Amino acid sequence: MIEEPLRLATEAIAAASSLAISCHVSPDGDALGSALALGHAARAAGKDVVVSFGGPPVVPQSLGFLDTSLLVPAGRFPAAPEVMVVFDVGSPDRLGELGAAAAKAGTLVVVDHHVTNEGFGDVALIDPKAAASAQLCTYLIESLGWPIDQTVALCLLAGIVTDTGRYQYSNTDGELMRVAARLLDAGVRPEVIGQAVYESVPFGYLQASSAVLGRASLEEPLSLVWSYVTHADLKSASVTYEDLDGLIDDLRIAKEAGVAVLLKEVDHGWRVSMRSRGAVDVGAIASAHGGGGHHNAAGFTAAGTVEQVVSSIRARLRG
Repeated sequence: MIEEPLRLATEAIAAASSLAISCHVSPDGDALGSALALGHAARAAGKDVVVSFGGPPVVPQSLGFLDTSLLVPAGRFPAAPEVMVVFDVGSPDRLGELGAAAAKAGTLVVVDHHVTNEGFGDVALIDPKAAASAQLCTYLIESLGWPIDQTVALCLLAGIVTDTGRYQYSNTDGELMRVAARLLDAGVRPEVIGQAVYESVPFGYLQASSAVLGRASLEEPLSLVWSYVTHADLKSASVTYEDLDGLIDDLRIAKEAGVAVLLKEVDHGWRVSMRSRGAVDVGAIASAHGGGGHHNAAGFTAAGTVEQVVSSIRARLRG
């Protein structure tokens, strides 16, 4: 039940004269959308607000349609905020350099829907049954009695759409659709989200996907489909990893793919994305490797060769 943490979060935010809002490093649509939504709603309510995130200060191009005017570099984030609200963060280390500010905050409010969340913070508004942190953020703004205008609604709906895979994932239910309906009633144009996030990739995506899908492997006994992306692939196609966010979904459409895994080469190993059709808890596999996520979508970072990383995943799938 989230009624009590929702009440505590509402009281803490309402009483604050200033808010410092953040989300996890390398934010996705849910993390950034939630942070910006609360920020814009708070600014409209007369609060002094800053929004930031740790790590490289880069907003994904696919989220460029969001109003990011509240964003400041991590270096300008308050060192000891009066009230700090963080979204979509399962553990303090996911805040990057802003973890220090969280530790010194007068009140730290954590809003998240990851089942792997450690329950940190002074107020933990955590509900693994929620489809997205943006769903919880909607409840929070409504509880505060703040209007949800078109700008705020667009940020919230972007989080919901991206974390449900356009309402395809099993975390979509009637309550979520009722939340989405309220946001649409605020004047959001859904095609803005759909075109920017799902229908706008550089031509190099086609070249890179050709290479990655061409080397995909099917291991039928484990219902596993996997592949990998190298720095050489990026260079050859003149793309970045941000451009290739949709590749994991290209792998998972194979009907044999009970689990889909995509490894992306990084400086000291591999960043691993995992998807499940439901029978396998990839969140548990990711957690065992020091990562996190949800039952059907999760990830982690690992050192070693491609074969070593995939072998470790195989061992977990075999139980």
